[in-house]
Amino acid sequence: MSGRRVLVTGATGYIGGRLAPRLVEAGHEVRALARDPGRLRDASWADAVEVVAGDLEVAADVRRAVEGIDVVFHLVHAMAAGGDFAKAELAQARNVAAAAKQAGVRRIVYLSGLHPEGEHLSKHLASRVAVGEALLASGVPTIVLEAGIVIGSGSASFEMIRHLTEVLPYMPAPRWVRNFVQPIAVRDVLHYLVEAASLPDDVHGAFDVGGPDVLRYGQTMNGYAVEAGLPQRPIAPLPVLTPWLASQWVNLVTPVPRAIAIPLIGSLLHDCVVEERRIDAVIPPPEGGLTGYRDAVRLALVRERAGDIESSWRSASAAGAPADPLPSDPDWSGSTVFEDARERTTTASTDAVWRVIEAIGGERGWYSVPLLWSIRGLADRLVGGVGLRRGRRDPVSLREGDTVDWWRVERIDRGRMLRLRAEMKVPGRAWIEFSVEPVAGVAAADGTAGSGAARSHYRQRAVFLPSGLAGRLYWWSLVPAHHVIFELMAGRIVAAAEAEGAQDEGPEVEGPDVEGPR
Repeated sequence: MSGRRVLVTGATGYIGGRLAPRLVEAGHEVRALARDPGRLRDASWADAVEVVAGDLEVAADVRRAVEGIDVVFHLVHAMAAGGDFAKAELAQARNVAAAAKQAGVRRIVYLSGLHPEGEHLSKHLASRVAVGEALLASGVPTIVLEAGIVIGSGSASFEMIRHLTEVLPYMPAPRWVRNFVQPIAVRDVLHYLVEAASLPDDVHGAFDVGGPDVLRYGQTMNGYAVEAGLPQRPIAPLPVLTPWLASQWVNLVTPVPRAIAIPLIGSLLHDCVVEERRIDAVIPPPEGGLTGYRDAVRLALVRERAGDIESSWRSASAAGAPADPLPSDPDWSGSTVFEDARERTTTASTDAVWRVIEAIGGERGWYSVPLLWSIRGLADRLVGGVGLRRGRRDPVSLREGDTVDWWRVERIDRGRMLRLRAEMKVPGRAWIEFSVEPVAGVAAADGTAGSGAARSHYRQRAVFLPSGLAGRLYWWSLVPAHHVIFELMAGRIVAAAEAEGAQDEGPEVEGPDVEGPR
């Protein structure tokens, strides 16, 4: 069958970010809908798709997005959303259903969660079911794929299993570690989704999908341990560890924040296994068969160790909101704004400074006081924040929407400016911005300046918009610490850039004695 015109919602998310390029490879014309198209600007496949701006909660935006479309992939989930997320998810689904029906769309494809029939479901899983039912009732041929925990590099389920196993030599765990699950490799999820785009119009309904292995959740942890070369962990089920308490535990010992841990754990409260294999008559398994659990873990580890992570659960915004304007921008008309600004002129080229800026955070740290950053990260985890454990998608490259520990890339002008928006728990909103430009009269990256001559100008500013008295007290209490942290940060970033620039210019140039990043 010839390629179809396809719309992908949720293209900035974990599954959508992997599906879009595979649909292109399969010969389809792909349109991606995003509230902030800038988050797709640096995706390797962005030039191969049409990116349109729009909000799924705005019916007019959805109608424009589905014009001329044959197949709609609805891949938006409120994994980390607060408030009445179920109402918002259902409203979005109904907008998609109505617009698809009106536009003559030939098929809707939705990825839902595997769940038992007749059981009381968690709020997040119940919301997935309600969205699937709304799409099935749209009058448009719809296929709902109900998958269990997804195993792949960058998936939240995989990272929760990995960190629980690696951190704890002995595993006190809730009773649901005895429940049965049927994990599925992300490559197999993508196989089913890609094939769904070409299904005939008479295929309609919900279908279970899962890998070949049915395991107790505790067995998934020890299966990971075997593949990672770790000793298997003794696991002791504890009847008093409620889902809420378990989410606090996961929040503390893994990079997965409480807001995401809660829906993940909610999906484990019952046995979640494939109850029927009707999908085989509609979409045959991939060539070579479905991927076993330990093979999926092995593949995920290989990809992560190679730094080859196409997409990550980290791409989902913790706030679920588009980027805010920086309070000190010209178009801001807010009230009190606090700022800490630092500048340095350096002999390093703008290229050298930029490389240090773009690689900040994660394993390289923040070039200041590691202990203070660690304490602040732990405090954030204790109150349900994201903490420092999220790290980075890639050790040296960033794109809009990426996470950097407790920050998110709000804007990047490569080679010139990086703006990060805080996602830690604070009484207000916070940003940190790094920028570099050549000193007047010196080209951005040339070597014409003489030895010791200024070549670039580094700027750094932290901006805080306080919320009420608590926000003001928060900022004022941290002024002494900020003076130390931000002053060290500016000096060490510039020193690291000068050392890196000296290496670029050859072994005969002796670089300064600089401490490594912290």
